Amino acid sequence: MSGLVLKLAPHERLLINGAVIENGDRRSRLAILSPNANILRLRDAIHPEEANTPVRRACYIAQLVLSGDADPVQARQQILRGIEQLSQALRDEDSRIQLSTATEAAISGQFYAALKALRMLLPREARLLATHTT
Repeated sequence: MSGLVLKLAPHERLLINGAVIENGDRRSRLAILSPNANILRLRDAIHPEEANTPVRRACYIAQLVLSGDADPVQARQQILRGIEQLSQALRDEDSRIQLSTATEAAISGQFYAALKALRMLLPREARLLATHTT
């Protein structure tokens, strides 16, 4: 079996191709076999007012594509510009790997994979911003 496998908590909600789906009372696994399905875990969703840092903005743009609220072609360009800007600030090896993964995913139209790679940078960004504001 190939494709994406999601492990869902009880009552967890996700958006698949514009439809909100809620898991039942028990943990479960859901296999997504369609390669181009747009999927967003609602617990991971960033609200517009929370898109207030460079990484969060890039994540938010990817999320808009997955929810069907943004044109993939325009969003790809915005994400790539955001990644380019992030690469100027995040120079450590781990960040470079995530940025490279996000770039490749965005170029190939795999916005879930781009979002996943970008989300890995959120804790690092939070630490950097915390050290600059104190």
